[in-house]
Parts: sequence; structure tokens; C-alpha cells
Amino acid sequence: MEIKAYTLATLKRGQKGVIKSIDASDPQVQRLMILGLVEGAVIEHASCAIGGDPIEFRLFGCGISLRQEHARFFQVTPAGLGD
Repeated sequence: MEIKAYTLATLKRGQKGVIKSIDASDPQVQRLMILGLVEGAVIEHASCAIGGDPIEFRLFGCGISLRQEHARFFQVTPAGLGD
């Protein structure tokens, strides 16, 4: 059985996920963590711009937009697929 790695960039519109791990090697990612993108946070893909970049997410009742290049640093477990 193949295990697929999910990131924020792979979530589909309306799909929720739980952040499981973060590659914090990029300083921009560290700034996003300060805004609440931390392990255990539940996040939902709300929409995206034409062409798919940036992506808008809902987090703690607020909207936040990320470029796909930064969304790939956040590993998630999609809601409904277990841990």
C-alpha cells in the first residue's frame, strides 16, 4: 500500500486537515507559525486564486493566504483519514 504525503498544498477546496509536522527551515515558514500554523491546528482550504496560487485557508475563524511554495512545508492529515 502506497502512503501519500499530504501537505497544505494538496488539500482540496472545502477539505480540512490537521497539521502534523512542519519543515521550519525557511524563515517565511517560521513567520507563518507565529500566526498560528502550528502542529495540531485544524485548517480548511477555503479557496484559491485563478491558477491556484495563492491558496486561502481558514484557521481559528480567520482567513490566511499562502503561496503554494510555502504551503508545501506543512504536512497534514486530511480530516476523515485518521492519524
